[in-house]
This record gives sequence, C-alpha cells and structure tokens, in this order.
Amino acid sequence: MATTPTLILSFIFCHLLLLLLLLPRRNILTAAADGKWDLLLTNVGISAMHMQLLHTDRVVMFDRTDFGRSNISLPDGKCRNDPNDTALTTDCTAHSVEYDVASNSIRPLMVLTDVWCSSGAVMSDGTLVQTGGYNDGDHAVRMFTPCSDNSCDWREIKTGLTQRRWYATNQILPDGRQIIIGGRRQFNYEFYPKTSSADKSYGLPFLVQTNDPRIENNLYPFVFLNGDGNLFIFANNRAILFNYFNGTVVKTYPAIPGGDPRSYPSSGSAVLLPLRNNVGAEVLVCGGAPKGAYVSANNGNFVGALNTCGRIRINGLNPQWAMETMPMGRVMGDMVLLPNGNVLIINGAGSGTAGWEFGRSPVLTPILYRPGNLVGSRFEVQTPSSTPRMYHSTAILLRDGRVLVGGSNPHTYYNFTGVLFPTDLTLQTFSPSYLDPKVAYLRPRIISPVSQSRTGYGQQLAIRFTIPPGRLDSNSVTVTMVAPSFTTHSFSMNQRVLVLTRGNVTVVGRSTYLIRVITPGSGNFAPSGYYIIFVIHRDIPSEGIWIQIK
Repeated sequence: MATTPTLILSFIFCHLLLLLLLLPRRNILTAAADGKWDLLLTNVGISAMHMQLLHTDRVVMFDRTDFGRSNISLPDGKCRNDPNDTALTTDCTAHSVEYDVASNSIRPLMVLTDVWCSSGAVMSDGTLVQTGGYNDGDHAVRMFTPCSDNSCDWREIKTGLTQRRWYATNQILPDGRQIIIGGRRQFNYEFYPKTSSADKSYGLPFLVQTNDPRIENNLYPFVFLNGDGNLFIFANNRAILFNYFNGTVVKTYPAIPGGDPRSYPSSGSAVLLPLRNNVGAEVLVCGGAPKGAYVSANNGNFVGALNTCGRIRINGLNPQWAMETMPMGRVMGDMVLLPNGNVLIINGAGSGTAGWEFGRSPVLTPILYRPGNLVGSRFEVQTPSSTPRMYHSTAILLRDGRVLVGGSNPHTYYNFTGVLFPTDLTLQTFSPSYLDPKVAYLRPRIISPVSQSRTGYGQQLAIRFTIPPGRLDSNSVTVTMVAPSFTTHSFSMNQRVLVLTRGNVTVVGRSTYLIRVITPGSGNFAPSGYYIIFVIHRDIPSEGIWIQIK
C-alpha cells in the first residue's frame, strides 16, 4: 500500500522529536531576564571596598585611609592625625561608614589605621572584629560593637597581630575564635583573640607551594569550615583539608581542571553550597583569570576571563572536580548565597584581572546558579545593571532578601573624570525574582519567634508563619539559617547557608502554620553567633529574622 503524505510527515516529525531529545543538554537560560535593580543612594561618601551586615540591620563599609580625602566628613569637626599615612597626615574625612538599611541613611565612622585590603569576621556577641591592612594598619585589630543610638565607633589595637596581614582571609572557628590565614608574603596563620602572650603564628607550607613569586596569586585564599571541624583551603588552583589544631593536612585535592588560578589577583569567587546535617559538603568555585593574565594586563593586553565553574564534594572518598560552563566569563565577581540556597554571581569584568586599571569589559549581567538542578540547567541570566562594578566592588545579602551592591574603584585615588571606570560611590540593591510582587501570594511571613531570639545547638525551634489562604504546599516548605558574610575582593568570608532538619507542617489557625526544626548540632556546622532564619515556600523566602545561637 502506498505511503500517504500524512504518514510521511508524521514519521519525519517523530524522528525530529527523538533527535532533539537525544541532543546533549546545554545551559538553559531564562527567556526573559529576572530580578530588579534599585538605586538607594548616589553618594555614600566612600567606595565600599569592604562590607559586613550586622544583627542591627546596619552595614559597616570601609575602603582605605590613603586614598586622600573621601566625600564624607567626620562628625563634630573630628580629624584623623596620622603621621604615617601615605596620602594625608591630617584628614577630616571618613573612610568608614555605617549604612542603616531601614532608614536608607549613612553615618560616618572614624577608622584610625589603614584598612586597605584587610579582612574580618563577626564574633559570637555580634562585634565585628576586623584585622590587618596596609602600612600602619598591617598588625592592627579593630572592633566595632553595634549599637542603636549611633554612639558606637571603631576601637583599635595597633599591635593585635603577630604578623602583618594584607590580603588575608578570616574564618570563625567552632570555639568562637578567628583564624587568620595568609596575606602578602605570609605563609602562615594565627588566631584572634590570643589565648596567651605565647600565642604566635604557625607555618602553612601549602601557601608556599601555591605561591607564584611573580604575581602572588594565592592571596585572599578561599576558606570554609567543614562539618568535621577541619578547614577547606583553596589557593591558586589547588585545595587541602586542613587540621588547624595540629597543623596537618588531612586531605589533598586534585588541582582544578585546566590548572588556571582562581584566587587573587586572578580573582574568581567561591561558596560553600548549602549544608545539611549528615550530608556531604560541596564547594563551588567560579570564574577567574587564565594563567599569565596578570602579566598580560600589566603589559596592556587584557585576556578574557574564565567562564568555568568547578564543583567538588569535599568529604568524598575520592573527591573530583566536576566542571560546568557559565553563560559568560567573569573575573572579580561576587558570589552571594541566597536564602533559598541558590547562588547569585554578580559584579566583575569580562577580561583582565584584579589590580589597578587591570580590568576591562564590565559584566553588567548577574547570573543565578541553581545547585539542585540537573547539569545543563543550572544557570539563569538575570536583569543587567547599567553600573559597572569593577575592582573593589562588593555584594552582600540583606535580611529582606535583597542583595546590597556597592563599590568599584580601580584607581590609586578617587578619580571621577577622565578615566574608563570612574570611582563609584553609589549604593544599589538587586532584588531577585523571588521578590517580584507577582509571587507575593506564595511568600511566607514569620510570626514567631521574634527577631533577636536565642537558641542552642541541637535544639527544637518552633516557627509560626502565615501564607495567604489556599496557597500552602507543605512539602515545599524549608527553613534555612544564613550567616552574614564579611565581603571584600570577590570573596565572602564566613558565608554559609544551613538547611535545618524539619518536621511536619501543622495548621494552628487561619492561614497560620507551625513547623518545627532542629538547629545545627555543633559549632562545626554553625559557629556561635548571629544568623538570619528564613522560611522558604516554593522557592520564595520570607523576610528573615535574626537569631543568636550559643
């Protein structure tokens, strides 16, 4: 019997469909860009090189003291007198500010010694302890204890460190101390606070092994506290699991495929993906600059940034890097963990490296990475900004779910005209698509506990929340606990998200529900201090509440 045209067309259609299904999966990008940008302030007075959110919903920012005069004066006629400063020995402008999220306002602070390219972490009582810097600040420890009456300011111990710390990384430990690792020409680590006068620095050969003397491309190493209490340390293109108690290497990981450097000044970024008790920890490293890019930039040739990410399960028997390709290359980007466990990759350049005038081709488009999706469908392009955020830019998560973005100054001093990328003193927020009013009907609202509550380890925490009538999908409700980060130079120190073990969701009133969760079992998972609790429903987070775990 002769084949009809209809049968032929049907045959062709079926084979084309089968062929499409068998094609390799590629990165699936959103058809329409997501997220929204808002300008908060046109002039915060300084370029926000370093940022830390505090439990008062205020953000401490600072740049460096040797830029010359900033664009905001110190209060009450105060001046900083520093004969060691390389720009001004008498300076009546501020180089640190406190941003109040609620009132969208700025208050100048007085930092005395040079905080350029320093590091820090928040202690268990909420005090920001900030360490090192440049020149007369390289051995300094500075403390900022939050207050509600605008009376608080920086306090300094000029000789608080045993070694000079410039481009170092800090990590809060389970016992409440900070470990401070590396820094320029510092192949060692130390602790703060000191336990005795004999408390000193300790050698870390890994930092010698990963150092290229020409460009020192192992600065600001990526450091994460693992659930076993050891530290995952990534520098240049390699990583170890390190026992800081006895100074031994527990595990050596393979070099990231391709061998290109990812830490400063090649300046990729990294996050510890959301942690669940008894589930293996994973680290994600994205972007950076290829081998030789720093030397090339110094000679006026700006090499394209890396467009790859490496992901590794760090507690496996034979850990290996799994590589993925981003929609575009990025160097000097920031990676922000969102309340729902997704990762926002934002800021940075498409070519060059970190360093004065060494970046080109601003990457204005953020990328969302969904770690729970299948490979090939994890990246989503977001709404682009119109503001380049180049060298010395920052981004942090706020309690309401927005991402605060500031900074960008690739110049030795403040430079607003006649340059490719003028010094930027603006402050913006990026609101991910979960804040779109169109999904407000899915958004939970936490009723209790109240913000600033306290809890302990392994404790049951009862959370009451509301969702508009008829909208609850109880199987999609999770509770996360987010540690706010100290962010500078493309790395967010102490950033972590914990997904809490949950019970059933029960009805306790009209559109009101109760979920019981268990807090982390030890300081290995969550060092004592302040965290933000979010209820997540169908990937939409509530506004967070502050909780202190002790």
